[in-house]
Amino acid sequence: MVEAVTLALAHEMRCDENVVLLGEDIGPNGGVFRATLGLREEFGFKRVMDTPLAETLIAGMAIGMAGYGLRPVAEIQFMGFIYACMEQVVSHASRMRNRTRGRITCPLVIRAPFGGGIHAPEHHSESTEALFAHVPGLRVVIPSSPVRAYGLLLAAIRSNDPVLFLEPKRIYRIERQRVEDHGQALPLDTCFTLRQGDDITLVSWGASIMETMSAADQLSEQGIECEVLDLATIKPLDFATILNSVKHTGRCCIVHEACRSFGVGAEIAAGLAEHALLDLKAPVKRVTGFDTIMPYFKNEQYYLPSEQDIVSTCLDLMKF
Repeated sequence: MVEAVTLALAHEMRCDENVVLLGEDIGPNGGVFRATLGLREEFGFKRVMDTPLAETLIAGMAIGMAGYGLRPVAEIQFMGFIYACMEQVVSHASRMRNRTRGRITCPLVIRAPFGGGIHAPEHHSESTEALFAHVPGLRVVIPSSPVRAYGLLLAAIRSNDPVLFLEPKRIYRIERQRVEDHGQALPLDTCFTLRQGDDITLVSWGASIMETMSAADQLSEQGIECEVLDLATIKPLDFATILNSVKHTGRCCIVHEACRSFGVGAEIAAGLAEHALLDLKAPVKRVTGFDTIMPYFKNEQYYLPSEQDIVSTCLDLMKF
């Protein structure tokens, strides 16, 4: 996935001279996860800019650039450091188009590695996507494979609206796929159906897709066929695809790494209660992280939803 991110950035920089990158150590270093490796050498220091250790500056400068015709892609080293950007993103980037009645747009992408699973401290391992999904005017995109990372990042850079592009670092180097550098974007605001089934709809995003797909394989061996949806864009949410799937299967299990309360899973469950109550054969279930701070690495795996957690929940659903 990390190489797919680099590929997409390089493609857009070659095609559009207004695309510029900025962030801490993204130049010769290539960023903390090497997602921008080699781009400084190809495009120069004016388009791949190392910044000071100042997230507020990164966000504010990127918004200013976007308002004057550039297409900045700003990197925040870890999502746990993004909160210094919130005033700029929430109060300015997300409202720019509305505030100026369309006169100024904000074609900005903020990239941030997020999630646990790499034995990092808690502020490097958070999954707080729901904070930003609550903000009108802001897209929140989360890829779950190299192919989707490439296509969705192209679409994010080309969007005239601000996009928070969250990269699940646990799977940066786990899964390998062939990625063609063809420049074809994938659609934003769309769920991807990764597997079709008749018995249960599994909804997930980001790194948890790995455990969700593995659980679906295991359940299939027991005669339970799951339909697996990758949200990909959690804001705006493609609820129509989820609704159609749940109306077909009658059961739904939502899997996410973020803490349980007030999360994206709760929003999906509320929508299903409102629009699919009479189609449900069982209550909507959630398999999530806990309402605690992400533990240090010795206990990290206890926090993250596991394949067995998903299988057990689905077996309970089938009892109804």
